Amino acid sequence: MRKSRSLFCIALLVLVGRITYAGQKSGMPAAGKESFEVAGIKAVRPNLVKTIDSLKIGDFAAAKEAFEAYDAGWNGIEVYINTRDKSMYNELELNYQARIAKGLESATPDKDALLTDAQAMLAKYDEAISAVQKAPPLNPLFDDVARLRMVRASLREVTPDVKAGNFAKARKAYAEFDDKWDSIEDLIKARSADSYTEIEKAMIQVESALKPEKPDADQVTGLVKGIMDKYNAVVADITKDARAQQ
Repeated sequence: MRKSRSLFCIALLVLVGRITYAGQKSGMPAAGKESFEVAGIKAVRPNLVKTIDSLKIGDFAAAKEAFEAYDAGWNGIEVYINTRDKSMYNELELNYQARIAKGLESATPDKDALLTDAQAMLAKYDEAISAVQKAPPLNPLFDDVARLRMVRASLREVTPDVKAGNFAKARKAYAEFDDKWDSIEDLIKARSADSYTEIEKAMIQVESALKPEKPDADQVTGLVKGIMDKYNAVVADITKDARAQQ
């Protein structure tokens, strides 16, 4: 399903990462501080609550917006749940999330069915938070994976927005990615100096390609794909190492 952007949620997740990064290198949070993992997972929860609140009053447009915000945040932290408890991950993403997203796309959403699913999903999500709080920390590399995925969320929106002809949204999404790039560029560079250099070069090209009132869609999507391919390769590489060392 399409991963829609949530400015608040993504910004909050990246802020969490910046605040807690230093303390997470050892894999243990500083005394009295939540781990990056716990804080990140908690940061996504409010959008599920907003989804439920909107459904209660029958505001399906607001519910859809809130659930898309949840989806964007979830994409950043789902690696933690997937690693710790595959069945929990499947229940949240493949069961509840898939069904709710489909229901909200309906021309005539079923309020009662959606509300029941959303409330059950929130309860399951809270189970996941509780389990993570009680569990020992994962390998710190998983935090790097999450950081990369959080920042990537905005870039993922550029191509769909361009294809839809919404160039203003595409520019905004790209600017968000560009702003947050500084927070993770060292992770990319440390893993692959060549990929880092190529991404930086392509980022300048994307910025330039998006300046015209009506950008060349093929040019923009091609450049973004080039960035995404290299970025995703680094994410996959670190994820592989994280799982191997867990």
